[in-house]
Amino acid sequence: MSIKKKVAWGLLFLFAVIIGVAAVGVYYFKTLSGESENILKNNYESLEYAKAIISSCDSLRTDSVRAMNRMEKNLQRQEANITEPGEREYTHQLRVIFEKLKNTGITDSTLVDIRNSALMIQEINMKAIVRKNDASRETARNASTYLIIIVTICTLAAFSFIVNFPGYIANPIIQLTEGIKSIANKNYEERLHFDRNDEFRELAEAFNLMAEKLDEYEHSNLANILFEKKRIETIIDRMNDPVIGLDENGRVVFVNDQALSLLNLKKQDVVGKYAPDIAVNNDLFRSLIRQGGNDSAAKLLKAVVGRKENYFTREFTLIEYTPTGETKPVSIGQVIILKNITPYKELDLAKTNFIATISHELKTPIASLQMGVKLLQDKRVGEMNPEQANIVSSLESEMMRLAKITNELLDLSQVETGNIKLTIRTASPQDIIPVALEAVKFQAERKRVTIESQVGAAEQTVNTDVDKTTWVLVNLLTNAIRYSPENGTIRLTCEVQGKNVVFTVVDEGPGIEQKYLTRLFEKFFQVPGTPSGTGLGLAISKEFIEAQHGSIAVTSEVGKGSKFYFTLPVA
Repeated sequence: MSIKKKVAWGLLFLFAVIIGVAAVGVYYFKTLSGESENILKNNYESLEYAKAIISSCDSLRTDSVRAMNRMEKNLQRQEANITEPGEREYTHQLRVIFEKLKNTGITDSTLVDIRNSALMIQEINMKAIVRKNDASRETARNASTYLIIIVTICTLAAFSFIVNFPGYIANPIIQLTEGIKSIANKNYEERLHFDRNDEFRELAEAFNLMAEKLDEYEHSNLANILFEKKRIETIIDRMNDPVIGLDENGRVVFVNDQALSLLNLKKQDVVGKYAPDIAVNNDLFRSLIRQGGNDSAAKLLKAVVGRKENYFTREFTLIEYTPTGETKPVSIGQVIILKNITPYKELDLAKTNFIATISHELKTPIASLQMGVKLLQDKRVGEMNPEQANIVSSLESEMMRLAKITNELLDLSQVETGNIKLTIRTASPQDIIPVALEAVKFQAERKRVTIESQVGAAEQTVNTDVDKTTWVLVNLLTNAIRYSPENGTIRLTCEVQGKNVVFTVVDEGPGIEQKYLTRLFEKFFQVPGTPSGTGLGLAISKEFIEAQHGSIAVTSEVGKGSKFYFTLPVA
């Protein structure tokens, strides 16, 4: 029988004993109460009635009317309270004598007969009181005896339960505790043996099985596992890059010395701690564990090391494994690796400054060259033969191309240094689209490309830098013209979608392969096999639009053209 059933039966027994004691006590209590009530009601009241009749006999000669009334009243009460054997005969006899008294008048013999009958009634009830009192005493003695027996049995049972049951439960627990301590001290040969058929026997079997498995594991390749673990920890500690490992619950599993030095923390304050708790008091750690997306800005981390600003890239690697018998991998944590790119950042900054300086310096000679070309084309200077005119026209095209490249490089330097200067004002698409169309009109006509414009949000206003947005739209239209076939069509639309105004340029060009779409907005990237360019236009467009809290994107399918679009929030 299980411990649960034994405890239940023991408590049920105690409950039954308590109910039995209460039932016996209530039964005898009601019996004694009933007997006392019968004595009081049946016999004591008859004694009082007989006594009142005898008292009335003494008052007949002095106050006969009142005495007769009292005697009649008490006689009627006695007739209604006949409870003992022989009492009815004497009560009837008393009624006959009383009726005779009323008819014949008061005589000494009649009074004597009334007294004698009343005294007999009193004697019968007195004997009944004595008899019933003896019966009540006997009932009380029986109740005491039974209650003593039951209470004695209950006491012995409870005492036995109190003495034996704690040991019955505690002794196996004590043995189990000692066994667990032995296992904790790596004594995997410890075994438990309980000679009983209950839960503790099942517990002993489970404990012995655990100890057996631990013993097998201890004598297996544990040493190799620990050695490999130590080697991995040593490799992580010797890495030049800061490394932090988190488990699936966000707790720090490991951290190398480089990361501790960067965070200015101690190992005991980090390992095993919940990462958000550490981040509360460490701003750098909070920035480190915050995952803000996959873009380079979200991965870039700036920290001051040795009184010098250092730049790090963050790499979040999700650690997964597939349990035996399962097909879906389970995440068991992630590793954060930081790479110090400060030298590359410094080189990039030097490159940006160099580009800005060179671009700025080139503007003056380019302007002079453009002025010279204009003078050559002025007929007041002199007529040119067709060959000279051809050369000057080529020079003009190259000057325009060189000027465009210079302007793009200057814009790029602004973007990279974060010095984009915006002049935000409220404007409508009508302030942007016509200017952009006019800027590309000559280029479109030269290639015989038609631009269809449909403005569905002409009255809607946006907060924008009109010049920068127009530049972006011109860039998209120029690209569309460049890649469109002759006699092709470009569709320019503008419409409101929710809280944004969307500008869309759709061409009928060759389209772009899906593998290149994610890189179109990178600096200096060009799709292989396309006409030459700087690869800066789309990168600068992206920075201009995002600086105005908008977004820019592209969809394309090979052989079906491309769709470039950007959004600006409604004013």
